[in-house]
Amino acid sequence: MARTELAPTISKRRKGNPFGRALRQEERTAWLFILPALAALLLFVFYPMVKAFLISFQNYNMVGGTRSFNGIDNYRTLMNDSEFLASLRHSLFFAVIVIPVQTAVSLGLAMLIQRARRFTGLFRTAYFIPVVISTSVAATVFKLIYSKDFGILNQVLKSIGLPITNFLSNPDTAMYGIIILGIWKAAGFFMIIFLAGLNNISQDLYEAARVDGAGRAQQFFRITLPMLNRTMAFVVIMTTIDAIKLAGLVFVLTNGGPNGSTQTVVYYIWKMAFQQMQMGYGTAAAFVLFAIVLIISLAQMTYFNKKADY
Repeated sequence: MARTELAPTISKRRKGNPFGRALRQEERTAWLFILPALAALLLFVFYPMVKAFLISFQNYNMVGGTRSFNGIDNYRTLMNDSEFLASLRHSLFFAVIVIPVQTAVSLGLAMLIQRARRFTGLFRTAYFIPVVISTSVAATVFKLIYSKDFGILNQVLKSIGLPITNFLSNPDTAMYGIIILGIWKAAGFFMIIFLAGLNNISQDLYEAARVDGAGRAQQFFRITLPMLNRTMAFVVIMTTIDAIKLAGLVFVLTNGGPNGSTQTVVYYIWKMAFQQMQMGYGTAAAFVLFAIVLIISLAQMTYFNKKADY
């Protein structure tokens, strides 16, 4: 029989195939499950983003509800706004310190609790507790710890003969106080991520390395770090995003002070949009921040993808 004569027969068999009908039915069922989430994503994420992007090109004052198109004036003004540029530097400074320190602390904690020992479960819980504590509660507690009059930290400094100071009222130390709290608050979450990555590394690799005479340091740099490449990429990228969009701790601890030394870019955006009611200007600042975070994240992904992954 010729090939042209076989084609209609095959087509009829496929149409009448119960397995094919079942697959099509599963596809329709899958779309029914996906559509609500897709609709919510379009309604609550993409539509507001498009709307906000249009507002960023407007002179939109929320007090009188007046708005007018002003092109790229908001973006042009931002590039010469010393307060915005200072807040951006503060956010980047926070990120530059937090990313390596928090990543190292999280990995160290994960390696400490990886093997089952006595009280390991207790330590895992203790290290993770800061993650589930609300930001406002944690910031309030640390505000008391940093207090000049009755704070624990100053009491310790006084007992060892060092001068006391109000950490959050000093422009030179206020940001470091926020950094310490930020690391303490988030290290437990990334510890769990690293712990999952460590548990996926085959112990046979370490056995072979020990047979070859490799020490602990060589095993760490030759086996552990390369095998954690994907996990490390996730942790670094997420830490970068969280660090640059820092705002909650600033609200409770310092309110952007003293003298604007802890005013981050997200806090600046909130102040412009909801305190000074300049929604168009604040939205433009938000999209500048979005572009910066996107560029940094893409650069980090490119870097980790180029690294060897066993």
